[in-house]
Amino acid sequence: MIEVKHIWFSYEQWGEFVLKDISFSVEKGEIVGVLGANGVGKTTLLKVLAGLLPPRPREKEPERGVWLNGKPIRECNAEIAFISEAGTYLKDLTPREYGAFLADFYPSFDMAYYEKLLHFFGLEEKPIKKMSKGQKAKAEVAAGMAKKAHILIMDEPFIGKDMFTRQDFMQALAGSLTGEETIFITTHEIDEIENFIDRALILKNGEIAADVRTDALRQENKSLQSLMKEVTGYKEGNLEELLS
Repeated sequence: MIEVKHIWFSYEQWGEFVLKDISFSVEKGEIVGVLGANGVGKTTLLKVLAGLLPPRPREKEPERGVWLNGKPIRECNAEIAFISEAGTYLKDLTPREYGAFLADFYPSFDMAYYEKLLHFFGLEEKPIKKMSKGQKAKAEVAAGMAKKAHILIMDEPFIGKDMFTRQDFMQALAGSLTGEETIFITTHEIDEIENFIDRALILKNGEIAADVRTDALRQENKSLQSLMKEVTGYKEGNLEELLS
């Protein structure tokens, strides 16, 4: 189980808070979409969940932070794969060289599966820094999935991918899961993850404005798009502009 308690975060010591008193828990095996307009704190929250950013201390909430099965998340690096549109910092390496590097650090790294993903995404063996933005994103997705981590955190994994590649990626991801993985994903392609995620956290102004299960939405004949419109207060036709 992942427990998140009273998370506050700002990028400057006396700056405006990007995250404000965020608390929730997620059971093992849940797939959670973290959604909202640009600038509401989605990427920041994912980085806090991955242990890449420390939450700000608050005297009123001494018991604050992120825990995985009772352990502080920053002590669980080997169990987490963080996939970001920013990509790897080792861009001088080719995809296979990058995979060999990761295999030395992650005992669970599946090199054979990684090779299959490289072939699936059609990635050439050339330095990552010379690839297009979409190709770099594919290399990072392949590396993250091959880590076989228990916690998979994906920040905009569809950047630079066309519709057919996105659909293939979702099928590849769904087919690789064992049911033991906990997944967090942010994306602007809401329609394409609606049937994939179990739950949606919708952020607004740095706070959780809605926490819903997608099966409950379906029972009410609602979509994530319609819920987003309700929560954000944006009128018909403005949501795509809001998320772009």
